[in-house]
Amino acid sequence: MKHRIVVLGAGYAGAYVAGTLARRLSPADTEITVVNAEPDFVQRLRLHQLAAGQEIEAPQLADVFAGTAIRLRLARVTAVDPERRVVAVADADGGGELGYDTLLYALGSHGADRGVPGVAEHAFDVASRPSALRLRERLDSLSKRDEGGSVLVVGDGLTGIETATEIAESRPGLPVTLVARGELGAPLAAGARSHLRQACDRLGITVLEHTGVEAVEATRVLCADGTVLASDATVWTAGFAVNPIAAASGLEVTENGRIVVDRTMRSVSHPNVYAAGDSAYAIGDNGRPLPMSCASAGYTGRQATDAIVGRLTGREIANTKLEYVGNHISLGRRDGILQMVDGEGQAKPKYVGGRKAARIKAGIVKMSLWATSHPTFGLPKRKHRLAAAPDVSPAEKAIA
Repeated sequence: MKHRIVVLGAGYAGAYVAGTLARRLSPADTEITVVNAEPDFVQRLRLHQLAAGQEIEAPQLADVFAGTAIRLRLARVTAVDPERRVVAVADADGGGELGYDTLLYALGSHGADRGVPGVAEHAFDVASRPSALRLRERLDSLSKRDEGGSVLVVGDGLTGIETATEIAESRPGLPVTLVARGELGAPLAAGARSHLRQACDRLGITVLEHTGVEAVEATRVLCADGTVLASDATVWTAGFAVNPIAAASGLEVTENGRIVVDRTMRSVSHPNVYAAGDSAYAIGDNGRPLPMSCASAGYTGRQATDAIVGRLTGREIANTKLEYVGNHISLGRRDGILQMVDGEGQAKPKYVGGRKAARIKAGIVKMSLWATSHPTFGLPKRKHRLAAAPDVSPAEKAIA
């Protein structure tokens, strides 16, 4: 009987791991199934561009996995039972269960409302393709109105900054306000913060710092200090949360639901389960948890792949670098900031700004798309056969 590998999610982490496993493991011994709710690959790094009105590529997953023998199951994951080693899914035909021997959990994250009333009912976000398109439709309708409309972006993290600047540049007729809980660009070096402020001024973005939001209504936002801000489109970018499926499954997770893994991305509670991307709570080489990011998806995905291949084939498992080197922030299409960080995750004094930074960010995005669309490029053509019995320690047997 073939070893069944099921990959949940086909984002930056899941698509890469699935394709690489298919190239490195013999199909005579393994069958790989990818479960994803959408038929195309979502460039999450560019969803703020999609919302602003630009067209971005969305490769079909069937094309991405063509020639790899990967089975693509278009369905929504509803539950994971690690004791029975099955995954429950729902689709147009009613769904069912998929059994697995090895599971790679990479369901990513979504926007978090932080318990603020009205966010779910009235706010927009750019955490998924459908939600980005919903915001785009709203902005289109405001642009067509004689009186226009105002856009309020809540959240001054990277997503909030990129969303506010992209909308302001792409739709100059719509006034944009960016609401920051603290100082705008606080994690950046002083020069980078100054560059960010200049970009906001150039694009006509109103920045409200040290402002907390207590409620979101259909046409306004209520702030903690009593201020009421009019808004025809409120965009919520104040953080992300992971799918609650892992926590409900009995896997060991953190308080916010991320799967606790060891250095090889293996669940510390269930040795047949691995996690990568935003779903994994992984400790980087600097001793700090890796942040939710595309870069972290790449590092954790590569480590999970090496670990799965190594254990199934009886080979030594190499340690992939687990590091976070910096932030690449787009400020519209012609400006940006490249901010490197030190081993402690603190911003280094120097930064790169302007068109050069924008080109670097565009290159990174293009490279990420290409790598995901060609997951087997550059890998050895030889496919490894599975060992007679995967390497499982006595402690792992006890857990299992």
